[in-house]
Amino acid sequence: MFNGIERRVASLWFPRLASDRVLRRRPFSGPFVLTLKQKNANRIYCLNHAASKQGLHQGMPYSDARAFCSDLQSRCAEPEKDRTFLHLLRRWATRYCPWVGLDGRDGLVMDITGSTHLFGGEEAMLADMRMRLMRAGLSVRIGMADTRGAAWALAHYNEGIAPPGQTLSALAALPVTSLRIEEQMSVALQRLGLRRVEDLAETARGPLNRRFGPALLQRLDQALGAQPEEISPQIEPPHYGVRMTLPEPIGLLSDTMAGVERLLVKLGAKLNAHEQGARELCLTLRRVDQGQQQVELRLARPLRDPSRILPLFERGLAEIDVGFGVDMLRLEATQVESLPSRQLSHVADQGHDKLDDLISRLGTRIGLENIQRFLPADSHIPERSFYMAPTAYSEPANGWATLRPRPICLFPPEPIAGHGRHPPKRFRWRRNALTTGRATGPERITPEWWLEDENWRSGIRDYWRVETTQGRRLWLFYTPQNPGWFVQGEFA
Repeated sequence: MFNGIERRVASLWFPRLASDRVLRRRPFSGPFVLTLKQKNANRIYCLNHAASKQGLHQGMPYSDARAFCSDLQSRCAEPEKDRTFLHLLRRWATRYCPWVGLDGRDGLVMDITGSTHLFGGEEAMLADMRMRLMRAGLSVRIGMADTRGAAWALAHYNEGIAPPGQTLSALAALPVTSLRIEEQMSVALQRLGLRRVEDLAETARGPLNRRFGPALLQRLDQALGAQPEEISPQIEPPHYGVRMTLPEPIGLLSDTMAGVERLLVKLGAKLNAHEQGARELCLTLRRVDQGQQQVELRLARPLRDPSRILPLFERGLAEIDVGFGVDMLRLEATQVESLPSRQLSHVADQGHDKLDDLISRLGTRIGLENIQRFLPADSHIPERSFYMAPTAYSEPANGWATLRPRPICLFPPEPIAGHGRHPPKRFRWRRNALTTGRATGPERITPEWWLEDENWRSGIRDYWRVETTQGRRLWLFYTPQNPGWFVQGEFA
């Protein structure tokens, strides 16, 4: 009871949510299934009505399904996209009432108390829901009752509306599985002859509690309204978008930049309230001829400071064709990351922020992925001791932890003439005659046997640091298995 109004709950069940989502974009009238690997076998995850008519069912091995239906079409299931699609349906359902929550992976539950009269009554509301969903290509079963459990039971086992105050009579003929109990408990009840909800409601509660525990009676009481069951609506995620409609169209770059600055101040306040920073921004400019121009900005680090973001838009706005003028600006942060507030200090180093701004400026010209840095890798092989990573999506490391110094310049091994295990006293390299003045080593490095590397098939290497009398400091190595000398790097 809510302010003298009987509580009414609607349950929407989408039995073919996953397959309907796929077939909405690529219609197919024949048998179609989505498969997912479960219990070390590829099984049917969801199927359309045509596949059900062929005798296929959810959980069936896909190999068996192919044997039953030769013209079966299939695709791999994507549960994550199905969850996203269900969230979109939840947002759509708020047009009927504000109290909408998720019910499992393929259903919605709605507290429609006090809102049915806006659509002409309960039957008219459900008819409107069903019509709109069917028009969108979605299969749906809808139940309405005084409780969440009763509405769920009707949606899954006997689609319809339970009149107010007549919940038990509406559920009496339904199987006990409609009470949302476990399958093992349902089988045990049926063996005792308790097959319907009416049979269960007329049985003494004491023996049921001792035999099956409080969970069974709790589900029964929730369905009949003797025990309350809440409906938790999903919290809308914050939307980081602002817009500005202009009374007169503008076309000058300075006017557009001034409008963007105002939008950045509003957007920055939203981001600051949630301690978030923008990584990607999209600015949409609507022209008076209803055409649209967009400027996308990707940042090297999450930001919300308008003074740092505004100059980065100037280059993109200068290339926009505004036509006869722009009358609407819309700015949206399409990707955000956590950006906690920091304690300001007069000794704070601003050099890091300037570097991030420089990377963002260069990224607008050549792409953030093309600005890369060297990072140390956990390997003693010289060629594998580093890797390249985009600067905008990585943090600088402290450096390489090595017992021996490594050359600044590293290149593929270049053979030189030499004999014996010690560096040659005189050798030629890159058309230069060099004389060894001082040699430090050897440092033996063995191959990583668990990795296939064609360059290290010669076996171990003995590395030497050689200082020549001509001033060149080189990194040489000797291969004992296949005797030979090579130059691989040069020290600064």
